[in-house]
Amino acid sequence: MMRLLTFLSCIGLICAASLVNPDADDRVIGGENAKPNTWKWQVSLQYDSYNGGYFGHICGGSLIDAFHVMTAAHCILSMDPRLYQVVLGEYNLDEDDGSEQYCRVERIIVHPAWNGQLGNGNDIAILKLADGVYDNGFVAIGNLPAPGQTLPHGFECFITGWGVMGYEGVTHPSILQVAAIPVVEHSVCSQPNWWGSIALESMVCAGGDGVISGCQGDSGGPLNCYTDGAWRVHGVVSYGPSGRCNQVTKPTVFTRVSFFEDWIYSVLASSRR
Repeated sequence: MMRLLTFLSCIGLICAASLVNPDADDRVIGGENAKPNTWKWQVSLQYDSYNGGYFGHICGGSLIDAFHVMTAAHCILSMDPRLYQVVLGEYNLDEDDGSEQYCRVERIIVHPAWNGQLGNGNDIAILKLADGVYDNGFVAIGNLPAPGQTLPHGFECFITGWGVMGYEGVTHPSILQVAAIPVVEHSVCSQPNWWGSIALESMVCAGGDGVISGCQGDSGGPLNCYTDGAWRVHGVVSYGPSGRCNQVTKPTVFTRVSFFEDWIYSVLASSRR
């Protein structure tokens, strides 16, 4: 849900009160339709707003083992797992592609330091699925980076999701979108004319060219980077600028996965007991 807020609650961090819009679905701006059967760890996190059995896309996520999905903490609108479903192997949200696996959520684990303020970081959560995912040829487990790993300035990664494609008119895509997006190192992203002090070392910035960005509906989805011989999920979409998502010197900000790996693996280990 990468929202553009007035603070830092979802996607648009401008100061602690003007960031993301939690009610909008985020989508990749400046991207294109992904090729079918690619980015197989990408999931659609869906929510039943009225507890009536109808689930709609709210955020992205990444499958990190057969029973667990990683997403953003701000995507968690309720701690009742019955209100969520995770769709794997999804491509076109408006069609049954025959590749999907619809999974119930059994448990929600939000990072203990998440306090609802995007600018304070810790925007990460893990969903335990009620039933394990199987390999149907359209689903894969996402690789994680090395613990503590950071990426150099300009390193090319890819953002994927079903978020808003153009803020004006709020165009929502049916088909998974993908766009190349360069990393902005912390020393740049934390400068006053960029994100300043709300860009923490526990985050990854990418974009900021005024063309390509995440937006409402992309929240929780992956920053995909090819490192150490494999595609790895280096980030979780967290926030962006309020108003138009693709603003110059206001890159999309991701929770840095490598910063949280001790916590991630501890959750997975305790969940398997």
